[in-house]
Amino acid sequence: MKYIDEFRNKGLIKKVADKISKIAPCDKVNIMEVCGTHTHNFRRFGLNRLIPNSINLIAGPGCPVCVSTQDYIDKAITLAKQKDIIILTFGDMLRVPGGKASLEKQRAEGSDVRIAYSAWDSLKLAKDNPTKKIIFLAVGFETTAPTIGLSILAAKKENLNNLFFFSSLKLIAPAMDYLVKDKRLNLQGFLCPGHVSTIIGTKPYEFIPKRYKISCCVAGFEPLDILEGIYTLLKQIINNKPKVINQYARVVRQKGNPKAQKIISKVFKISDSSWRGLGGIAQSGLKIKDEFSKFDAEKVFSLYDKRYAICDKPSRCRCGDILKGLISPMDCPLFSKVCSPDNPIGPCMVSIEGACNAYFKYH
Repeated sequence: MKYIDEFRNKGLIKKVADKISKIAPCDKVNIMEVCGTHTHNFRRFGLNRLIPNSINLIAGPGCPVCVSTQDYIDKAITLAKQKDIIILTFGDMLRVPGGKASLEKQRAEGSDVRIAYSAWDSLKLAKDNPTKKIIFLAVGFETTAPTIGLSILAAKKENLNNLFFFSSLKLIAPAMDYLVKDKRLNLQGFLCPGHVSTIIGTKPYEFIPKRYKISCCVAGFEPLDILEGIYTLLKQIINNKPKVINQYARVVRQKGNPKAQKIISKVFKISDSSWRGLGGIAQSGLKIKDEFSKFDAEKVFSLYDKRYAICDKPSRCRCGDILKGLISPMDCPLFSKVCSPDNPIGPCMVSIEGACNAYFKYH
C-alpha cells in the first residue's frame, strides 16, 4: 500500500480490529502511545471504539510544547520584554502558560513575538532586521533538531551576529527509560513515535525489551498503522517475547537518518534536561555546543538570574500527571469545565499534539 486512502480502508481496519479482539486478554494491558500524533489519531478516527476496553492506551509525553517547562516560558517572556528583541516561535508555543502570562499575552502588551513555520525562517528574519536581535525558540524532539542545527550552521557560515537560539530540545528514549521505571504505570508495551524514529531509527529502543522486558513497536499514524502496532504489541505481550518491531518500515530504517544524526551531533551536545510534569531527566536534552556559543541565547543573555525565578504553577492543573500517564485528561478537575482549547490552563490543552486537546476534540 502507498496511498493514504488505503491505510484508511474500512474493511481492512475492521479486520485488524477483529484480530485484536480475538487475542486481547481479559486482564488490562497498559500500552503507552509516546507520540502526541498517535494520541490524536487514535481518537480522531474512533479507533478506541473498535478495540476491547481491556487494552488501555495511555497518552505519553510526546508533545514537545507540553513538556517545555514553565521556567523556559517565563524566560522567553522576559526576553520578549527587552528592547530591540524579536522572539520567533512555532505557533503552539504562543499560548503555553508560564507563571503569570504567555507569549501571546506578552505580544498583546507590545512585545515583538512572531510565528515561524521552520527554523530556517530565522535566517531571513535576521537579515531583514539587522538592528534587531532575533531569538528563535528551539523547541522539539529529534525530529526538529536537524533543521535547527542546519540553521545554526548557516548562521555561522553567513556570520549573522544578531541571531540566537534558545534550546529546549529533548530526546525521547531517556524519557521512555524514566517512565518505564515508574511502577505505578505498569507498562507492558510502547507504541514508539514514528516521526522521531525516522531520525534515530529503531536501535535506540532496543534497551527497553532487553533491560525491562517491555515490548516496543514503531508505528505510523494512519488507522491501519496504529491498529497493526497494537496487534503486534499484543502478540509480543501474550507470547512473552518482547522486542522492537518496526511496523513503519516504509519510512523508518533501523539506523534512522545518518545525515540528520550527523548534523545533530555536530551542533548539539547531550545534557540533562527538565521536562514539564516529569522533572529532571538525565541525558535527555540537547544544548548548543561551545563552538556555536555566540548563537546560544542562554549564554549571550545570561538567563540565570533572579529575574527569571519560577512562579507558582496552577495548583489544580493535572497536566504533569497526564504527561506521566498517571491519569486520563478527564480525571483532571479542570478538564472541559475551566480548561478548554479557548481557555487553556495547562500546555496539554494548548498544543494540537497535547492529550487534553485530543480528548476534548474527539472523546
